[in-house]
Amino acid sequence: MAGIGYIAALLPLYVIVYLPLSHMLFSKQEKLLASQTPVLNSSFIASDEPLACPSHKYNAFILSQEPLIVYIENFLSQEESTHLLTISDDKWTPSTVSTGAETSIQKDIRFSEVALIDRDDTVRCIEHRARDFQGWRPDLHIERLRTQKYGVGGHYRNHYDWSGASREADRVSTFMVYVDADCKGGGTEFPRIKMPDVRSGRWCEFLECDQDNQDPGKQHEDKWGVTFNPIKGNAVFWENLRPDGRGYEETFHAGLPVTSGTKVGLNIWSWGPARRK
Repeated sequence: MAGIGYIAALLPLYVIVYLPLSHMLFSKQEKLLASQTPVLNSSFIASDEPLACPSHKYNAFILSQEPLIVYIENFLSQEESTHLLTISDDKWTPSTVSTGAETSIQKDIRFSEVALIDRDDTVRCIEHRARDFQGWRPDLHIERLRTQKYGVGGHYRNHYDWSGASREADRVSTFMVYVDADCKGGGTEFPRIKMPDVRSGRWCEFLECDQDNQDPGKQHEDKWGVTFNPIKGNAVFWENLRPDGRGYEETFHAGLPVTSGTKVGLNIWSWGPARRK
């Protein structure tokens, strides 16, 4: 009987003290975990399933360490470029610009066509290559791949790929891949990045260079503004976010107007935790 009385005495403590306290503690923990998990929809992919991809080699050249900007030679094979053009052919639609909740066609800002491509094995191997380049981070998700076609006059005015609109997730990094570059003009410009010393090395194969800057007899002078030439199969990779989740202002960039011919690019955007403090 004493045991029953003891249990009866504890029951009010359980109801009045323990239940509210545990609900408060565990509810906080669940909210914290939820806040650390990116809210992503089905258009984001993190596919780690086995895939038999052909071996592929490329060369990487680091232009900037902060923000990290890497030029990648031979990111795509000739066969992959041809395949991307083929599967994009019947999917082209006018590119749009998003401002808040509104999406519209604004050719003065962005003049191109976009194609949301199907995820066949070739495309999935390109996704895997992009994730492999970034170390197979488990918190990164690849956005569905899109090709972009720029004809004469095609351009995209200066913009950022990160938005800063969400405290949960954002575009952590970008690959701008040149699928086809039978054109003049159409470079990718970063006006806030410092030009490297081009008196030696291969930078002038990939960048627009002034003749004066290439003279080995002249002292290197700091110059702001870098423009990558569109070269078929090559790519530019950059990180959009600082470790604390703030966007790099230096990644302000533009697709310069195509003056003749056609340029086709491939956007590979990786989403992940914004990690704001």
